Amino acid sequence: MTKTEFRELLRSGRAAWEALLAEVGEARMTQPGLAGAWSVKDIIAHVTWFEREMVGMLRAKALVGSEWWGLPQDERNAAVFEQNRGRALADVLSEARAVHQELVEAVEALSDDDLNDPRRFAGMPADWIPWEVLDGNSFGHYPDHMSAIRAWLQGKDQM
Repeated sequence: MTKTEFRELLRSGRAAWEALLAEVGEARMTQPGLAGAWSVKDIIAHVTWFEREMVGMLRAKALVGSEWWGLPQDERNAAVFEQNRGRALADVLSEARAVHQELVEAVEALSDDDLNDPRRFAGMPADWIPWEVLDGNSFGHYPDHMSAIRAWLQGKDQM
C-alpha cells in the first residue's frame, strides 16, 4: 500500500461517512435507536475514539494507546459510550472533525515504508501491517456502522 493509495482510501471513506451523517442531519443525531440505546452521536464519538487512538500511535511511532485496549471489545465499546453519552452533540462533532484532521496530518508524515513495515512502530507485532491497523480503526471502521445508520434512517423515514 502506498501513502497515495492510503490517503485516497482515507479521503473517500471519510467522504462517504460525512455524506451519510449529512443525510441523518444534526436534528436526528441524538435520537437513540442504534445498537440498543446508542444514537448517531454516540457512534460518531465511538469512531472518533478509535481515530484518536490511531493519531497517538502514529505520533509515537509505537503501538501505544488507552488501557481500554486491554478490555474485551464489548466492554471497551461500553466504556467509550459511557465516557461520551452525556456530551453535547456540538462537542462530539467538533472533536470528530478535529481528530480526523489530526489523523490526516499524521498520515501525511508517514512514508510508504511506515505504512507497510511493522518494525517502524515500537511494540507492533511482526505479523501486523500498519496500514491495516489504521484502516480498521478509521475508514475501514465506518462501514461497520454505516449499514446500521442507513437501516435506522429507513425506519425513521417510514414513521
